[in-house]
Amino acid sequence: MLYLEVLREIKQKESGRRALLATALAFCWAGPSYAQSVLDAHGLTFKDFAVADRGASFYRPLAVTLEGVGATSATVLQIDNANGLARLHFKAVKMDVAVPLGWQAINDQERGLAYSEDQNYRLILWRVDFAFEGVSDAEHYAAAKVGTIEARRPPTKAQARKLGDGTYLVVYENVPPSRGDREPRTVFDLVMPSPANPKEGALMTLGMPAGQGPRGLKLLALLKQNLHISW
Repeated sequence: MLYLEVLREIKQKESGRRALLATALAFCWAGPSYAQSVLDAHGLTFKDFAVADRGASFYRPLAVTLEGVGATSATVLQIDNANGLARLHFKAVKMDVAVPLGWQAINDQERGLAYSEDQNYRLILWRVDFAFEGVSDAEHYAAAKVGTIEARRPPTKAQARKLGDGTYLVVYENVPPSRGDREPRTVFDLVMPSPANPKEGALMTLGMPAGQGPRGLKLLALLKQNLHISW
């Protein structure tokens, strides 16, 4: 499935943890369209990304199937038609997030997944144990992923920046298309350290067609603004 191909692009494997240990990179920021210290939706709202179906998509059979045990639809907490969003709970990662109406969402034993009706926009929510990944904290995790993904997914180019709130934004450009994609993709990682334990964190990954990268960054801002993590 197309969505599973994206998971394989991002998910860390055991051999990759050794690569993280060996990678020591300074942060760089070459793309001016992404050079910002605060994520900003610039006036866009969830309604700009939504399908006005009054939440029906979240109760239809899932368009994507997952490998593994325990995959179920995410828990719908609220349908907000006026604002074009649904608030969802992902039990495995202990996160609540709002996504546009018209999407679908899956919760399994390791992550939360959500995707747009056409599957062009795909969201993954993770928990991260930095020590388990072979790095010391969120900063080193973000920096190491730059080198790791560039090495594994040429011709991907990656950049990272620390945002003003202490989170780290990693941008992957020219990501090779997965099966079913019509063009290369842009993928954003938002690495969020736990306020209680710097060795733990959360990761929000959002991917979209490369031509929609600047618009996708605005959606990432909306997702972050409406994210609640139970640490």
